Amino acid sequence: MYVRDAKNREEVWLLDHIEAMGLDDTAFRSRDYVVAIDEEAGSKAGFGRIRVHTAGEGERTQSGRRDPDEDDVCELTSIGVLDGWQGQGVGAHIIERLVEYAGDAGFERVYALTDEGGYLAQFGFDAIDADALPPLLQERLTTKRESTTPEARPMRLDVDEFDVPDRFRERFKDAGEEESTAAEEAPEDFGIDPEKATYKYDTGQ
Repeated sequence: MYVRDAKNREEVWLLDHIEAMGLDDTAFRSRDYVVAIDEEAGSKAGFGRIRVHTAGEGERTQSGRRDPDEDDVCELTSIGVLDGWQGQGVGAHIIERLVEYAGDAGFERVYALTDEGGYLAQFGFDAIDADALPPLLQERLTTKRESTTPEARPMRLDVDEFDVPDRFRERFKDAGEEESTAAEEAPEDFGIDPEKATYKYDTGQ
């Protein structure tokens, strides 16, 4: 299992799964994503995005110009793990790669607007008040709450503080797609006593 940059040809696959999971596809660009791959089967296990909000976005000053002191902001978003791959450290390693990319791009801090704050806290993310968000993300939070994630809360991470617990690394080493364990329906599930019931199309054979 490894995590790599998404390829242009995976755009449709990404959009399909983003929609299926109810994730945010605002300003979608496939090159912003990474994808977790099972190297043995070649199947995809999950994905995530790094989104940079530039100082040209958001509200402007009375003069119509951006605040020259406002910095670009890095957000981690649209992180999803496919059914059959959950609970195996896939999400942790996707986040790790995104944080690495943020650090390589010169960001000392990253943000997430999510309803999965407890999960991110395991890696060093801290919950913060909406007022503590950079202005570029305050409007973004409102929009996200009104669309895909009503319970979204702001989280913040200092890149140097990021850590993947050992348990996630161990799970990731042996990660493999799990088949559905849905139980086969039995007559009893429908209130039928199989010892007494007769069936219209029973041939007697």
